[in-house]
Amino acid sequence: MKTIIYPADSRGKGEHGWLHSRFSFSFADYYNSDRMGFGTLRVLNDDIIDPGYGFDTHPHENMEIITVVLEGKLAHKDSMGHVSVIKPDDIQVMSAGTGMTHSEYNHSRKNSVKLLQLWIIPNKQVKPRYDQRSFSFAKNKMIPIVSGQKNSNTLFIHQDAFLSIGNFEKGKKATYNVTGKKNGVYLFLIQGKVTLDNDTLTTRDAIGITDAKEIDLSFNEDSQILIIEVPVR
Repeated sequence: MKTIIYPADSRGKGEHGWLHSRFSFSFADYYNSDRMGFGTLRVLNDDIIDPGYGFDTHPHENMEIITVVLEGKLAHKDSMGHVSVIKPDDIQVMSAGTGMTHSEYNHSRKNSVKLLQLWIIPNKQVKPRYDQRSFSFAKNKMIPIVSGQKNSNTLFIHQDAFLSIGNFEKGKKATYNVTGKKNGVYLFLIQGKVTLDNDTLTTRDAIGITDAKEIDLSFNEDSQILIIEVPVR
């Protein structure tokens, strides 16, 4: 197993008054030639949007976009006719495909909204599509949320990728089994403290893992973890 740790404070920063962003990979005005993505995972942004603000209508194409709201509510509207509000425990997926536009706003005028947004490079170009689902995140279980396999349990994207979220209590252990033979795992600790092999991560740290079949995790604090398995070769 090969690993690279990405400390939380090594991420890029974007401060735009109403928007407070941390970039795991090169994005917007932040550029780092060593941080261009992890396999087909191109973007992982950690955003806080102030009350009453948001992103005006803007275009996307040829990207699988996944939004995870951590706190608050995010209002969404797109050129496909979808109007929705995304809240914690909801996962949103958009295939930007041949091209679409959308806007995203904080649904509240009192409270900030905190979210993660991921962009994954697809394995083919398709017509734009939208999906959203609410999940039940039981304690001490890794819950699959997104995959490249069409099934009733996860949201679908056009890539051999598998995303899971787990909420674990202090003292618990878990093992993640890597599904794809050409895949690596980008593990992002949303909050808490976790140890794997000789590496320990704390809140917002990440680790890139390749050449592994399974990953053993020990949780030193109550923790929330995002596992992103994507092709790396």
